[in-house]
Amino acid sequence: MKLSISQTNKIAAFICYLYILLFTYAAVSKLLDFENFQVQLGQSPLLSAFAGFLSRFVPILELLIVVMLLFPRFRLTALFASFNLMLMFTSYIYIILHFSSFIPCSCGGILEKMGWNEHLIFNIIFILLAIVGILILRNSAVRKLPISKPRNLVIVFAVSTILSIGIVSGLFLASENIIHYHNKFTRRFLHFPAVKARETNLELNSYYIAGSDNNKIYLGNTTAQLLVTVLDSTLKQKTQYQIELDHKNLPFKSVKIKVAAPYFYAYDGSVPCIFMGNIKDWKAKLVKKGKQYFTLAEPMDSTLMAVRTQKRVSGESVMATIDLRDTTKTQLNPVLLQKQIDGVFDTDGQMAYSKQLNRLVYLYAYRNQYTVADKNLTIDYRGNTIDTMSHANLNIVTIKSRNQKKLGQHPLIVNKNVTIFHNLLFVNSGIPGRYENIKMWEQASIIDVYDISGNSYILSFYIYNEENTKMKNFVVEHSALYALIGNRIVRYNLGKSIIKNYQNNKKRTK
Repeated sequence: MKLSISQTNKIAAFICYLYILLFTYAAVSKLLDFENFQVQLGQSPLLSAFAGFLSRFVPILELLIVVMLLFPRFRLTALFASFNLMLMFTSYIYIILHFSSFIPCSCGGILEKMGWNEHLIFNIIFILLAIVGILILRNSAVRKLPISKPRNLVIVFAVSTILSIGIVSGLFLASENIIHYHNKFTRRFLHFPAVKARETNLELNSYYIAGSDNNKIYLGNTTAQLLVTVLDSTLKQKTQYQIELDHKNLPFKSVKIKVAAPYFYAYDGSVPCIFMGNIKDWKAKLVKKGKQYFTLAEPMDSTLMAVRTQKRVSGESVMATIDLRDTTKTQLNPVLLQKQIDGVFDTDGQMAYSKQLNRLVYLYAYRNQYTVADKNLTIDYRGNTIDTMSHANLNIVTIKSRNQKKLGQHPLIVNKNVTIFHNLLFVNSGIPGRYENIKMWEQASIIDVYDISGNSYILSFYIYNEENTKMKNFVVEHSALYALIGNRIVRYNLGKSIIKNYQNNKKRTK
């Protein structure tokens, strides 16, 4: 059935009203919660370098299009602008879903109410509506327009599409170059320092490495928090145990498991509490319950645990040790963590303990520094990883309306993961070095190896992705490296170029 001119004009007007509703809601919601929108945009892996400009430009442009849509004489131009803007939004979401190293949180407006895939479909529908509206208004124009010719209209649509996608892609590439720039340092890659030996499909990606000892790997599970999975060194024999706690009435939020055979520890720093037991029966007793909250914990022996807690007044992070025989004894070391900006975000990092050397290493996430200390948190020295990021590159903002502090941009992670065996520190780096192929960074994770006894860098090697998924965490046990990659646990055999650097002397104590 052929529609009359009056009916098609009503359809075009309806499409314009839909766009008015969409852009008004999107722009106003961004402006009403502007601080949060700016923070969320800053966390985008595509646009973080331009967050300040775009957080203002986008809602202003949306409102400008709304004004143009209100006047019939400007509606055709406004629909072209709507088509281009929605195409840019769609390109942005497509790149996020298919090319981004991580998927950020929403950026306000309609997007905050939908998932990324749902919003992609939503945008495509509105792109098609814009095309329909343009075709109707072009045909009903009083005077003949250049786009009245089909050939010219196709050219305009093609140019608009190329420009819209090109602008978003250009912003993505420019932002990546600005935020994740090359540091001028050179890694030493030797031939076959680590060779993939075997792997096992765990079926789930919720596992994490809780510990290793005597050719056994202990896995915790974030969804089954008291379930421990034990694998042998061949990754073929798998046994599961359910941890029994003698107190189950505590308001647990996220229980973490650490195994330092023959003991294991279950703790929740947000409660806070620490349970301890023996791997012979996997039964744990409550050995600490108090008011000392902590965000990281690392057992050093059966009686002592290192934790990262917070100062009561300032809220800044501080290192401490807890005596598990007498939990009233908490020894703070206020100088181990070095504040650069706020003492919280800038001191974020991870701990690793060498039971062979009785040494604790704290590795910062956002700068090229680590600290080596003994069991009493007495500092041996402060070392540096080989990259040049000596100062945390963080943009910390306060959202007054929510009384919250957040990272204004997704931070540049210098050190992602860490483990230690004997005197060798293994660091999963987040910074590409000089002369390194960016494509390799997309296909693998890089491990840098340091000798904490000699405070020196040794070499680097790759751990390759499994099914396009990067390594999540890893552990080293003697001559083997075990890595969790997606649903899989993979064993790499370490070569002589690495294991020859292990110390053979007696444990160093202080």
